[in-house]
Amino acid sequence: MTAVETFTAIIKANKSGSPRGIYSVCSAHEGVIRASMKQALEDGSILLVESTSNQVDQFGGYTGMKPADFVEYLNRVAGDTGFPTDRLLFGGDHLGPNSWQHLNALEAMENSHELIRQYVSAGYQKIHLDASMFLSDDKGDRTKPLADEIVARRAAALCSTAEKTWKALDNGSPAPVYIIGTEVPIPGGAKEQEDGLEPTPASDAVQTVEITRNAFLKEGLSEAWERVCGLVVQPGVEFGDDQVFDFNTEKAFGLSHSLDDIPNLVFEAHSTDYQTLSALSSMAEKHFCIQKVGPWLTFAWREALFALASIEDELVETEKASGLKQVMEEVMLENPKYWLKYYPGSDSEQLIKRKYSYSDRSRYYWPDKRLAAAVNQLFSNIRNQVLPATLLSQFMPNQYQAWRQGVLDLDPENLADFHVREVLKVYASACRSKGN
Repeated sequence: MTAVETFTAIIKANKSGSPRGIYSVCSAHEGVIRASMKQALEDGSILLVESTSNQVDQFGGYTGMKPADFVEYLNRVAGDTGFPTDRLLFGGDHLGPNSWQHLNALEAMENSHELIRQYVSAGYQKIHLDASMFLSDDKGDRTKPLADEIVARRAAALCSTAEKTWKALDNGSPAPVYIIGTEVPIPGGAKEQEDGLEPTPASDAVQTVEITRNAFLKEGLSEAWERVCGLVVQPGVEFGDDQVFDFNTEKAFGLSHSLDDIPNLVFEAHSTDYQTLSALSSMAEKHFCIQKVGPWLTFAWREALFALASIEDELVETEKASGLKQVMEEVMLENPKYWLKYYPGSDSEQLIKRKYSYSDRSRYYWPDKRLAAAVNQLFSNIRNQVLPATLLSQFMPNQYQAWRQGVLDLDPENLADFHVREVLKVYASACRSKGN
């Protein structure tokens, strides 16, 4: 089976009552991608990797990559890792006018159609159609969601473009599958603390499906509608700077059964980062089958590199050390646009958040040349030292145990990968990913 066929089989199994699910890696970070491929290799599973419309678009996004560039990039990492590219499934997240809300509907949707064309042409096969945001000339109360009918009509138009683009490829590639839904949390975590989160009302979920289905049929997309396999909802999970809202089975009971009579559809859950294994397993059992994770993975990477920096401090003279933590702080202060509006508080509170927040806004800064050089220097310094086992035990106790058991070497990059994979193993276990 192709990767998208395996994905569809998982959806069907979950819909039929199986507790299986699939996690989606939402990151462009090479260390995270590499660790994810290693985990999928071990599990014998496909790997779903998604880029968002602000990460990757026809203008380069904040990563500087267009959709074809991102596909080429992942294929290169797959080659380096030994991961079969036919087990890679590319997903596009929030594809729509999110980046062009300042434009009028005509201009914003023109950009959105081109975005869809480039994603599908590049080989993305899981497409999240997200037209849920107000555009500059949209009327209505902006304290409330944009009307379902407008969202659905725009999503259907984007789907039509995706279908035409796929058919024009005429290369034998499987048809794309689609995700719909309007209740998407802020990408990367909540901006501020909340007292609690209520799941999407079941009636709202059913209404969204019905209105979107009607819009698809009006657009002549009955065949494409059969490939709409996921609905984005709020299951009641989210995270802030230092808090996690855990999945509550009782609160989500009505929502979890709302799609029982609707064929082919399961839920896609965003912001599942930092949930417990039992919570993620329960979510999969309750048809929150597609589980998105991103910041937790770069958070784990940052944790691992900070631990390596602490080891470096013990082994390397100050003038030769990478100064990783200080470099990160300097880079973030010089260019605060990725964290400032997300991290309120005093100077000391912001300092802690820049380093340790669950929302992990530091992930936007790893591509910076100075920070990348500091990472390379850190790895080089560790590789050029004899790493005492007791020092590894002090700062990376889990890696120490794996090394003692003979399943991990002492290369710093592998030590960092291991920590990211500890998170991925939680998802692999919750989703029953072995041999999927």
